[in-house]
Amino acid sequence: MIIYVNGETREYAEKTSVADVIADMGLTGKKIAIELNKEILPFQQYNTQLLQAEDRLEIVHAIGGGQGDSFVLAG
Repeated sequence: MIIYVNGETREYAEKTSVADVIADMGLTGKKIAIELNKEILPFQQYNTQLLQAEDRLEIVHAIGGGQGDSFVLAG
């Protein structure tokens, strides 16, 4: 089946879970957030949420700043 991950087409077998996609992308154990069809998917559902053809996943990585970063308030 075809799904979209961060706007790119990917092909996976039927009954593929979100956790399977995460593993395929080498992101297991990383600090990420996932949106499935424009809805935030709770971490607890990654293993049980099966994907359907044409589903859209957006995966974002958490990026931390360094200790020397200054806080700037715009506006």
